[in-house]
Amino acid sequence: MHIASIGIDLGKTNFHLVALGEHSKVVVRKKFSRKQLLAYTANLQALLIGLEACSGAHFIGTALRNQGHEVRLIPAQFVKPFIKSNKNDFLDAEAIAEAVARQNMRFVPIKTNEQLDLQALHRVRDRLVHRRTAVINQIRGFLLERGLTFAKGPANLRHRIPAILEDAEQNITPRMRMLLDQIWQEWKHLENDITIISEEIERISKEDAACQRLRQIPGIGPLVSTATVAAIGNGAAFSKGRDFAAWLGLVPRQHSTGGNAKLYGISKRGNIYLRRMFIHGARAVLLRVKYDTGGFGQWVHQLESRAPRNKVIVAIANKLARIAWAVLSKQMDYRPTPVVATA
Repeated sequence: MHIASIGIDLGKTNFHLVALGEHSKVVVRKKFSRKQLLAYTANLQALLIGLEACSGAHFIGTALRNQGHEVRLIPAQFVKPFIKSNKNDFLDAEAIAEAVARQNMRFVPIKTNEQLDLQALHRVRDRLVHRRTAVINQIRGFLLERGLTFAKGPANLRHRIPAILEDAEQNITPRMRMLLDQIWQEWKHLENDITIISEEIERISKEDAACQRLRQIPGIGPLVSTATVAAIGNGAAFSKGRDFAAWLGLVPRQHSTGGNAKLYGISKRGNIYLRRMFIHGARAVLLRVKYDTGGFGQWVHQLESRAPRNKVIVAIANKLARIAWAVLSKQMDYRPTPVVATA
């Protein structure tokens, strides 16, 4: 029995495997548990195996690769066109087996345990930051109903809330005072948890060589550098910097036909969290660009003179993403652009 490719539809406990032979004919169709699947694939010769890039895919992919198979992870949206008729687990596995054999298909690199750990740190920190924002907004809402308002930003509220809780003359009932104290304690716990994770991310960014190279780029600090390494590793999944920027959704959305090219706003596809980090880095660059006398600063000054602020920020983020990919893929230090002489 000749097997050309295998597709595996992943689940929590059940895994559906479909193997295709010559002319994409189904030669194997089986359902396994996790243990049974790994035992079955261990007895096969080295094969091309496709998996959807979803939860648990990196673990299964690593295990299959250690068995000697060539494993490729495929984004779910690229598998969907290959599904025939109605949807079920075996048809999904068959579609994966067809898609993985395509030469022009796009694949997702299997992440290392270090990348998964770093990505988990960012996911937890992001959740805590969102939760902290919700707590702050809730405190503001409760105090607004008592006629107490504060300036924008959490610093002023954080400074004044202890005095408000201790001031008996404020128009706050004992029940509300108790509730506000509980929320204030939650806020302090969240601040402490965020600080601990941020310090760990800072430590990793100082020790990792790739992060050290990325931090030489303007606008890229510990958060952006570690998030980039966690997402793309050495950048081998992309052939050029523009592909990485497009994956982040920092290029125009295109809808062209009949030779008439139409470009709209940025596509906002791909990794939402990493795109947000690059946008924040671009904002920092724009604030400090007046101190940059090099070629990069010259480019930003020229762009700022002819484009709206938000477009300038997106353009800077796009450029930062391209530079970051080049630094990772070539494993070289960042070299600032020299000043271009004007006539």
